This record gives sequence, C-alpha cells and structure tokens, in this order.
Amino acid sequence: MNRRTSLSLLLGKQQESAKKQTASNNSLDRYTGEWTIVQAAHLLRRTTFGPTYPQMQQAVVDGLTATIAQLFADQVMPEPPIYFNFEDDPAVPLGETWINTIENNEIDKLRSRRRQSMFAWTFKNMCESRISINIREKMTLFWHNHFVASNPNKSRRFYQYYNLLRENALGNFKTLTEKITVDAAMLRFLDGGRNTKNAPNENYARELLELFTIGKGPIAGPGDYTNYTEQDVVELARALTGWRFLNGPNLDGNISYFVQNRYDNTPKQLSPRFDAVIIQPTGENEYKRVIDIIFQKAEVARFIARKLYGWFLNATITEEVESSIIEPMAQLIIDNNYEIKPALITLLSSKHFYETTYRGCMITHPIDYFFKMVNTFQIALPTDKIELYKVFYNFYQRLKPLEMNIFYHPTVAGWKAFYQAPQFTKIWINSVSLPVRQALSDRFVKGYRVNGFLLKLNLLDFVISLDNPTDPNDLINGIATTLFAQPITAEQLIALKAIILPGLPDYEWTVEYGDYLAGDASLESAIQTKLAALISTMLKMPEFYLI
Repeated sequence: MNRRTSLSLLLGKQQESAKKQTASNNSLDRYTGEWTIVQAAHLLRRTTFGPTYPQMQQAVVDGLTATIAQLFADQVMPEPPIYFNFEDDPAVPLGETWINTIENNEIDKLRSRRRQSMFAWTFKNMCESRISINIREKMTLFWHNHFVASNPNKSRRFYQYYNLLRENALGNFKTLTEKITVDAAMLRFLDGGRNTKNAPNENYARELLELFTIGKGPIAGPGDYTNYTEQDVVELARALTGWRFLNGPNLDGNISYFVQNRYDNTPKQLSPRFDAVIIQPTGENEYKRVIDIIFQKAEVARFIARKLYGWFLNATITEEVESSIIEPMAQLIIDNNYEIKPALITLLSSKHFYETTYRGCMITHPIDYFFKMVNTFQIALPTDKIELYKVFYNFYQRLKPLEMNIFYHPTVAGWKAFYQAPQFTKIWINSVSLPVRQALSDRFVKGYRVNGFLLKLNLLDFVISLDNPTDPNDLINGIATTLFAQPITAEQLIALKAIILPGLPDYEWTVEYGDYLAGDASLESAIQTKLAALISTMLKMPEFYLI
C-alpha cells in the first residue's frame, strides 16, 4: 500500500466514522450493555498508554465498575529524575537525583543533561503505567496540554511544574488553576514575573481567560468576547501583579514569591461580563480572589467539560452533544465544586462513551501511537536504572519528529490537533509524518540497539497471550482486537492470512505453530519471521492509526 493510498484510506475511515456519529446515543446514563473485550479495550486505550491484551482480558473479568475504580485508584508519586549521562556535577553522582541542588551554569553541559533527564523521566512514567492500569499519567499529559508552559530553561522548575500537574491530575480544577497561576514555570513562560504595577503585563491574564478557564465565546462587539472583555484582561493583569520567581538555588522547592512593592495596591473594576465586580486589594492573596470570580461563571465548567470530552472521546462536539453531554457534565463539575473526577468517571461509564461510532473516530496522537507498540507488545527494558534512562531518552528522541514534543508546545494553545477545526486529529497524519510512523514501527519489529541493549517487539510472547493463536483466523482477529479500534473485514482477514499462509490451507499454521509450542525449537525462526511480516503489515494499516 503506497503512502497516498494509506492517507486516503485513513482519512476516509475517520470521515465515515464522523458521519455515523449523528446516530449516537447521546446520554450520560450509565452503560449497561454487553461488556466484552471490545468495550474494555476501548476504555483502556482512551485512558492508559498502550494496554496489553491480558489487561484487556482482566478488565472484562473485573467488569466496568471495578475497572473504573482501578483506573482512578490513588498512586504514589514516582521517584524523581536522575542523572543518567552526566558525571561532572560535583554535588550529585551519576544515578542520583539533581532536583534539590543548584543548577550551576558554569558547569559545561549541566543544563542540557538535566533537561535530558527530565525528558527520559517523563517517558519512563508513561511507560511504567503498563504495570498497572491507571488514568493519572494520561490526565497529567492532558493538563500539560491545557496549562501549557513550554521551553524549559531550568529543569528543576519544570520538574516542579509537571509534578504539580501530576499531583492534581484527578483533583480540583479550581485549586489547580490557583496553583498554576503562581507556579514558577508559568510565571516565566507567560511573563507573570514581569507583571508589575508600573508595567502591567497582560499575557497570563489573557490566557487565563481565553485558554485556561472560560474561553472567548462569540465576539459580541469591539473588545467584547461574550465571556469576558478587554477591560477584564487589563484589570485582571493588574490584580495579578507582584509575583516573581527565583533563578538561583532554593532548596525547599518554593521558588515563586510575592513582592509587595511590585504589586498594584488599588481597586480593579471588572466589566459587566463579570457583574462589574470591583476587586479590592488583598496583596499576595489577590490571585485567589481572581480565580474565585472567574469560577463563579458556569461557562468555566462547560469549557473544561469540552476539553475533557475532546481529549477522551471525540474532537468534534455537535449541538446535540453540547446539550446532552457537555451540559450535564458541566453541572456535575459545578455540583462537585470543580472536582474533576466525578464528571470524568460519569463520562467514561456512560452509554455515550461506548457507542460503536466513537471507536476509531480519532487519529491516534504520537505518544499513544508510540506506546501502542512499546507497552502493548511489552518490549523488554533494561533492569539497570542508568541503562533504562538511556532507553527512555532514546524514546523521547524517536518521537520528536512526530510533532508532539513534550515541554515544547508549538503555541500556548497546545498541540493543534486538539483545537484546530475542522482538521483536529487529522493533523497528526500527513505526507511527512506517515513515513516516519511507518519507519518507526519497522524499526521496532526488526529491533534496534541502544547502548547494546536490544529493543524489539516481543512477538512470540504477545501472540501466545491471545486466546487461540493456533488458529490463523483467531490469531489475526486477536491481534486486530488488541491493536485496532474497529474489527477488520473478511477481505482484510484473507489478505493478512496470506502473509503467514501464502497459498496454504489454515491447518498448515495450526500444525507448525502447534509443533513450536510443543517444544520444536527449530521452528522458532520461521514462526518469528512470519509473525514479523504479519505484524509489520498490521502496524502500517490505517486502522492502527485510529483510536
């Protein structure tokens, strides 16, 4: 299949799925239909990074309620990042964490090595989510794309930022908004540290309204965006003055602070969009008053409900979905004082979520695509922590060309596929990115080495975990169930079967694979070759790029 054909089929499948959505069951009522590996796989793909077939099977056994409970179970915070390729920091040896020590710019390569440690650590946490299904890492990535703070000049600052997102990933939206407002990485990224009474900087105030909390809404007039006005941007910027962040050492982790003489100690008058409220000066706590005022508006709950819906279910929100899904989700968020978990659990447990038309309705983003190979096939990883970090940093580098580079969003609005209509997730696939994806899957099938350690899809163990791999039809359908959001057609099954049985009857595979399982080691190479050809083909099929 050539590149043009692949693109045509891929985008065509997504368009076909979108057309079917008009018939969807738009209800947040709890799902009570059949609970098979199809529904379990859909839930785990959307909430975790690369679920395995045994995890899907276990979710079927456990049932929807228990699976949701496990996804939302509390987890301990991960160990902090370590040096894995730098031995020139006199304060921290190789293999130890650097997060509580000075970033000494006089030491050559120290800053870049800490950034590399951060990148590897972030991928490590995504990868290790395969040990136990849990939604926290996927929600952390969601917040990273929501509260965008990009271009980390200080790794310790970004460690604190990303851990803040993780700690609050399933918590309170309002509380997280308060904390991110005075977070050092955000103060630097959107110029909050330069926002003073004598030179107010509107960058953060504008994005706080437009991108982080309430959204613009339709333009109602000059400087009036329905949900807020330019007057509100100006006045909120004044209310947020006085905050700075440290660039030097600060061992207790609190690296943002308030400076009274940089603060605008006068009342701020908001527009009628915020009920013409006057914000009285309250010093270092005034930012909390700002958040209180914004979160009194119900549109904030609708705004975050749409973002969650787009992340977990579908980028396109119809009028029907707006009224029957977004509105009740928003009300749940309001009723729970902006706790996110109840609304998210309701969405993931709803009839709407399990509608057939929402399986495969979006193109898989690069990080999900990547871990559908690394985690689903249980690629063996080094046990030595230094070598392990080297592998995860290699993973980070492999993914960069696919344009979902963590900590380096293209704009403060995040990755375009989550907001740029009408293309949305179609942005992920183009004539440049498609061959990169195909080359990456080929590399994993064939195997490649990082510092001598072989990284390769574990095909034999993957296949043996399926229900009935001795039957070629069940084998291929089992692989498809694990990798694809929708079942393959009869014609596709015939074509794929020809890869492992070129012109031969089905029993030839049954005998050969059965003999291999019975202990005939001489057949391993032939079985491996056939499986590699089969799975290499399936990893390039348009179905693999859909979620």
